[in-house]
Amino acid sequence: MRAVDSDVFSVPAGAQTLAQALLARHGDAVQAILLYGSCYRRGDDREGIVDLYLLVDGYRSVHGAGLAALANRILPPNVYLLETPLGDRVLRAKYAVLSLAALERGTGRRAFHPYLWGRFAQPTALLYARTDVVAARVRAALAEAATTFVARVVPMLPAEFDAPMLWQRGLLLSYRAELRAERPESAAYALYDAAPAYYERLTRAALTRTPFVATIIGATEPVRYRVQLPPGSRRRSRLGWGGRRAVGKILSVLRLLKGLFTFRGGPDYILWKIQRHSGVTVEVTPSARRHPLLAAWAIAWRLYRRRAFR
Repeated sequence: MRAVDSDVFSVPAGAQTLAQALLARHGDAVQAILLYGSCYRRGDDREGIVDLYLLVDGYRSVHGAGLAALANRILPPNVYLLETPLGDRVLRAKYAVLSLAALERGTGRRAFHPYLWGRFAQPTALLYARTDVVAARVRAALAEAATTFVARVVPMLPAEFDAPMLWQRGLLLSYRAELRAERPESAAYALYDAAPAYYERLTRAALTRTPFVATIIGATEPVRYRVQLPPGSRRRSRLGWGGRRAVGKILSVLRLLKGLFTFRGGPDYILWKIQRHSGVTVEVTPSARRHPLLAAWAIAWRLYRRRAFR
């Protein structure tokens, strides 16, 4: 495997073991493996489940010609569970399968919803790349995610702003564009506070690649910016984020339903995650385990009424 590409957080010791297990499972289909999420931010894989993205050359090379490949193409990504031993414990990861081309499309400035550019503007480690060319494509997609994020968020800010304001506001908007069990406000502040220097650097770099004219104001820290916007951009931005929020709720429900079938122990994992973030507990009956699709709607309604989603 190639060297880990990470300059923000320490990569947990088990992450490379998990990456090796994915390579053993999926072989030549793997283009790259990315690490992100809470275990990466903590630098610890002993609590929770490690979040990985498996970038592939095509879905049939992973799933065959069946419905799983079709589902992954129509509504990416498919998410699966990976368990592998490390010493006297078991490492657990959930890995999302996505084509490298879909990553590039989903982080680009034509991508409407922040599902990918909102995630990958955040710190991400490149654990493995098949070739130097693949590594360069992945890094370019991650840089483009940050540029897309900044370009979408700046029109939602006052004329003068700094990096904390930009990222906390943008992460909050991104969280609200999906169904989330945790409080969006708390999550947005925690994500920024985990790597403020990273977001400060990223803001300056991304602003140079947007169509806006950004001016640095004064010499204070954090750096403050003034941006000139064309007429109507703020109104269009508000409408765009309203659309992202409406579309995102529907996509979130569809992905949860799909996860009941692709993720082994899917109902238990989803409910555990909701309980961890919101404190709301719902029991899964034996009948629901036998018929997850039918039961999912009833469970989702009970969770919604108890304000488990935000």
